Amino acid sequence: MGINYDKSGRVIFTKQMKKTYKLLIPNMLPIHFELIKNILQQRGYDCDLLKSNNTNIVKMGLQNIHNDTCYPCLLVVGQFIDALKSGKYDPNKTALFITQTGGGCRASNYIHLLRKALKKAGYPHVPVVSVNLAGLEKNPGFKMSLSLIKQLVSALIYGDMLMLLENQTKPYEVIKGTTEQTTKHWVEKLACQYKSSNEFGKKVMTQNFNNIVSDYANIQINKTPKVKVGIVGEIYVKYSPLANNNLSDFLHNENVEVVIPGIMDFIIFKVDNRIVDIDIYGGSKLKRLICYKFKKYLEGIQNIFIDSIKKSNKFSPPSSFETIKKNVKSYIGYGAKMGEGWLLTAEMIELIKDGAENIVCAQPFGCLPNHIVGKGMVRQITNKNPMANIVCVDYDPGATKVNQENRIKLMLATAKERFNNKNNTI
Repeated sequence: MGINYDKSGRVIFTKQMKKTYKLLIPNMLPIHFELIKNILQQRGYDCDLLKSNNTNIVKMGLQNIHNDTCYPCLLVVGQFIDALKSGKYDPNKTALFITQTGGGCRASNYIHLLRKALKKAGYPHVPVVSVNLAGLEKNPGFKMSLSLIKQLVSALIYGDMLMLLENQTKPYEVIKGTTEQTTKHWVEKLACQYKSSNEFGKKVMTQNFNNIVSDYANIQINKTPKVKVGIVGEIYVKYSPLANNNLSDFLHNENVEVVIPGIMDFIIFKVDNRIVDIDIYGGSKLKRLICYKFKKYLEGIQNIFIDSIKKSNKFSPPSSFETIKKNVKSYIGYGAKMGEGWLLTAEMIELIKDGAENIVCAQPFGCLPNHIVGKGMVRQITNKNPMANIVCVDYDPGATKVNQENRIKLMLATAKERFNNKNNTI
């Protein structure tokens, strides 16, 4: 099979490649991306979700891109090249799957840095499939249809629910492993449902939400009071166990309840940005209307998810996007959209309001937007919320896991001291 190139010299992922190529996916959100992989498999793609976590990944990243490149990019590139060199995949029959937001962040350059790195590593013929809603790149073998977008949205909201319920149940389960088994059961059940093109409508999703909540509510728990610790930060480092050195597992082992804001808020935030841009700077009214309709669609599904949690009376529901946006208004302007923008600040405020005032802000070293809306906002947040206990932790090739965990342990020591003092007073 010949390789096709566009006018810029980019390798195109063709319809013929869809039939014969393996598609590699980096694993940012373990639950969510497992669901996405299942969706793509049902649509005829041969996919593999990369779960490798070894020191060679960082080495491959450093060898093939500039060491000043942000840590998430270094890891994604390193993981792809490590996989191609592993012998597990045929480089002549493998393509790489990567998302692109198109925003004002180095993340928008990942795809170009990846292609440059592939050329340096000896794999210039490997296609890179850009998944984006901005029309940045097109490939005949992978198209973003309306039905696919709806399925991907459903995977993200299901992933948010499973992640939230798992985090609220796992620290209290009587029989260890029951929560993870429930999560695995639902990932497999949803995979079967995706075989039918009609299984991602609102009616079916509402029924699934209720059944998921019911299954987690039936897990036997011992609800003893625990310290709550939230995780925020740059989107990849916030969620990826590879990037944050298994931060969630580390915190679970410290006997705390972990609270991680879902990915849907970020997706709605990116759509909302386009509306705010037009409101501030002007632009196409048609584009604004389309973005507004899409935002309302996303918020509608998110509200069904929140309502299902509320009805159970056993779990703490997340706040809606509009509530989060309203809460941050007195802290930072809505025009602050680079990186995670005002949403990062908003997530910290939401966590504090929900009783998770102990927060790890995970950010790549040198990620300027996140140092501004994350670390740069800590003083203002703590001035208005004196009980806020926030530690900002940098993640990069030179940072040691021991140093990162020691900084987090200092935060936890303060959290547990306050927690014990509060309980002894009651």
